[in-house]
Amino acid sequence: MHTETERCVRAVRSKDARFDGWFFTAVLTTGIYCRPSCPVVPPKPENMVFHPSAAACQQAGFRACKRCRPDTSPGSPEWNQRADLVARAMRLIADGVVDREGVPGLAARLGYSTRQVERQLLAELGAGPLALARAQRAQTARLLIETTALPMAEIAFAAGFASIRTFNDTVREVYALTPSDLRARTPRRNPAGAPAGTPGAISLRLPFRAPLNPDNLFGHLAATAVPGVEEWRDGAYRRTLRLPYGHGIAALSPRPDHIACRLTLTDLRDLPVAISRCRRLLDLDADPVAVDDQLRTDPVLAPLVDKAPGRRVPRTVDEAEFAVRAVVGQQVSTAAARTHAARLVGAHGESVDDPEGGLTHLFPSPEALAAVDPESLAMPRTRRATFTTLVGRLADGSLPLGVESDWPEARARLLALPGFGPWTVDVIAMRALGDPDAFLPTDLGIRRAARELGLPSTPAALTARAAAWRPWRAYAVQYLWATDNHPINFLPV
Repeated sequence: MHTETERCVRAVRSKDARFDGWFFTAVLTTGIYCRPSCPVVPPKPENMVFHPSAAACQQAGFRACKRCRPDTSPGSPEWNQRADLVARAMRLIADGVVDREGVPGLAARLGYSTRQVERQLLAELGAGPLALARAQRAQTARLLIETTALPMAEIAFAAGFASIRTFNDTVREVYALTPSDLRARTPRRNPAGAPAGTPGAISLRLPFRAPLNPDNLFGHLAATAVPGVEEWRDGAYRRTLRLPYGHGIAALSPRPDHIACRLTLTDLRDLPVAISRCRRLLDLDADPVAVDDQLRTDPVLAPLVDKAPGRRVPRTVDEAEFAVRAVVGQQVSTAAARTHAARLVGAHGESVDDPEGGLTHLFPSPEALAAVDPESLAMPRTRRATFTTLVGRLADGSLPLGVESDWPEARARLLALPGFGPWTVDVIAMRALGDPDAFLPTDLGIRRAARELGLPSTPAALTARAAAWRPWRAYAVQYLWATDNHPINFLPV
């Protein structure tokens, strides 16, 4: 979008927050870059240039605006609605792969050469993987500086910097302030926003594009919560997280203009990954205006959208975990699926401490589940075979499921497994892989809603009708499910 100069100028002049994260405005006369909704008086059009990413602005020598804090904008929705090389690379960079494995590790996960990955990112985003990762490190550093009382040396390494000197130089270059000056500008409060006795806890706000309807989003997560791994407590959805350097607990609460996020981590190096996974779980980088406008073109869906706009797709923080839970939940009720999953957690999950709630375990890893005696599983024989095949493939790496997954390839590999039909593959594609166009025409709830609304109810006819909802059919599923009185559609009390 950043190449459409007139459209960008109109968005800046109208201070349209819908475009935050889509592009960034660099001001030639001041040397700063802003988000489109920056509250200051817009510069003259001839003094504005537009970039596709904060990293591109920083690489061009611009520093972040202190007023609108453009580096905290919601992420571009493009990276979650596409499955091409650039989108997959962006999801991996957000998940911290460049910091942990370097650019060669990023390229290896994508199945391309390092040169090709760098070339495509530069062409579309104006910055290579190292610059994009550097921008993320700078944002993480700022977050830690402003929300914790940690010494600067600890912050430097927690944010992923190789040295304190690089940390100081980067913060000064990006924000035109030293780390100490950044902290001095922050209003004093309880360090880390945490009560005493909760080390490693950080409170922050997760921005999103309005509108956001929290009912089905949090209702679904709470209704399907696995005891010990997830819970709804004091108005927050809480769950344990398996992270690259340790584990953590996330508490997420809906607010009118943000999601309140409280993270308790055993290793602060996991902060950017934990934030990225929480944003992905709640689908916070979606563009609800574009989605709802498309779905409103169908006269049957339009009243549902108008009644409760901004529905999101509840996703996951762990793709392999969700695939396992999808198999465990085949042809059983939501309550039964929770019970089966809780048994697996209690028997094979890793214990964690939760001083602020009732969480007790991490969900078992594929490696742990692959070692389970199949005869100990309280499942029908055919589903037991499906389960053991799935966890075996996940454990040995022959079925990679992650943010970098190629959606068509992952679907084909899942369909080749015994016991995997269209519903199981589609629900994994929708909630684990993040495909915004995944559809569930065989789902009983969808077919029941279709009959009540006067839509075709057979899978073939409904799929044909849903062609008009592309590329947002996963969101249409949320609106169709909303016609039911199931607890997944209501915010818990």
